[in-house]
Amino acid sequence: MTQTVRTPPDSPEPPPAPRRWGRELLALARNTWRGLTSMRTALILLFLLALAALPGAFLPQRGPSPQAVQDYFTAHPTLAPLLDKIGIFDLFSTPWFSAVYLLLFISLVGCLVPRTWEQIRGLRARTVAVPRNLSRLPHHAAGPDPRSPDDVVGAARKRLRGWKVDVREEPDGVRTVSAEKGALREVGNVVFHMSLLALLVGIAVGKLFGYEGNVIVMADGSEFCNSGILAYDTFRPGLRVDGTNLDPFCLDVDHFAARYRPDGAADSFSADVRYSDATQIADGAPPTPGQIEVNEPLRFDGERVYLLGHGYAPQFTVTFPDGQQRTQAIQWEPVDQSTFLSQGATKFDRPGVTDDADRRRTQLAITGLFAPTSSGGGVVTSTYPALTNPEVAADVYRGDLGLDSGHGQSIYGIDQSMVDQGRLVRVARENLVPGQTITLDDGTRVRFDSVKEWVNLQVSHDPAQDAVLVAAVALLVGITLSLTIKRRRFWVRVVPGPGSPSTTDGRTVTAGTGSSVELGGLARTDQAGYGEEFDRLWADLLPGQRDDGGTR
Repeated sequence: MTQTVRTPPDSPEPPPAPRRWGRELLALARNTWRGLTSMRTALILLFLLALAALPGAFLPQRGPSPQAVQDYFTAHPTLAPLLDKIGIFDLFSTPWFSAVYLLLFISLVGCLVPRTWEQIRGLRARTVAVPRNLSRLPHHAAGPDPRSPDDVVGAARKRLRGWKVDVREEPDGVRTVSAEKGALREVGNVVFHMSLLALLVGIAVGKLFGYEGNVIVMADGSEFCNSGILAYDTFRPGLRVDGTNLDPFCLDVDHFAARYRPDGAADSFSADVRYSDATQIADGAPPTPGQIEVNEPLRFDGERVYLLGHGYAPQFTVTFPDGQQRTQAIQWEPVDQSTFLSQGATKFDRPGVTDDADRRRTQLAITGLFAPTSSGGGVVTSTYPALTNPEVAADVYRGDLGLDSGHGQSIYGIDQSMVDQGRLVRVARENLVPGQTITLDDGTRVRFDSVKEWVNLQVSHDPAQDAVLVAAVALLVGITLSLTIKRRRFWVRVVPGPGSPSTTDGRTVTAGTGSSVELGGLARTDQAGYGEEFDRLWADLLPGQRDDGGTR
């Protein structure tokens, strides 16, 4: 008899099991962390970082080369704004590049910390015991030996000096020797990755607490002091640098020398300088002489001063109708790097004028082109970058230069809007060589005196540069160890008595004198050469057996 129990139609269904959000979130976080800290993810992120850095190697960056970025915009007016929207010209400061950098850093930490501990445990652990069947190894040999097992083991330990060796005893008097060599290969691998991590940390510290600045200094004994950001023409601080606590030092540029080949190509640049660090400034000690060349910066107290470029500064003297004079030499910008044809503007305020309206109406600007080696024709052009036949095509403007308008303007030109409005008027145009003068309609005289040279210096401060250097050297050492050292293992089993090696499995022993010896070798890497080493070990441990009774 069977009885069917029916559920009343109005009975409620059992409630669904509640979702355990905490456990699901924990599982998601654990799986995400495992995926992020896997070696495959680290390699992918490293490849992405290298790929993302490629545009920074081929395209100019605003940090080190602002003028090159401006020239790129001029040459590519359509493409450059599109690239600028995704931060190509400030590549290493973009959020997406920083995100890849940070993910790579986290992935390396997650990979290397457990791997380092595992490597430490592996170095302290004993070598692997002798396999049961040595004949299955790619390198193996066997043969009888008239010596006792103790003598064979002693000879093996002596021959394997420099290897990591463990001697074990098995049942029935069987003795085994386990040897391993090449553990530094894995150590080098860990050192390489740890050095890469340290290198990333050093670069990050440099970006946080370092700074770079560019300044143009006349090469006539003019002085530059690292007193604040206002001393620089351009200043690029780190994320944790506000420019108020810079390391003080002063630098005098005494002379600049450039040598050119007959075709106009540059051969060498060098600047003779004198510098005083914070201690010399505090003690009033005389400055230290030094020299800066291209790719050979001046280094002191964590500072690096690079010579990036140079140019010319025509010097003009303006004599006003009342007899007062003003002399000024301002750097002009090279527009042709092969001949150093330059353009610029040297601006003057008339002295003694206190009324703002009168002062703005009487300002002067000398603009035009400068050729260090003029061709001598009616149109000033330069044929050689050295200063052999200087000439300037001067346009003299008088009026309001717009210096009080509140808008910034380039030191290499005048405000064209003032010219368009008629508030700045050209009053003279003439080609001048040193010593020649232009006389204006109001009696003002403009004399082209001489030419000075200026240098473009870059000051770089990186508190982590020593750590970066050590990490880079350690990285090279680690990769060298990882690529050159071979990891291999070698085993010896010694069985008492003259039993046949082909039937010896480590458990069965034939009574008698002497020993039966089995050898086995295994290379942990794919590099060739272990076969020859195994043969040498075989010949040393079983002398005469390779040709007389030994098997392989």
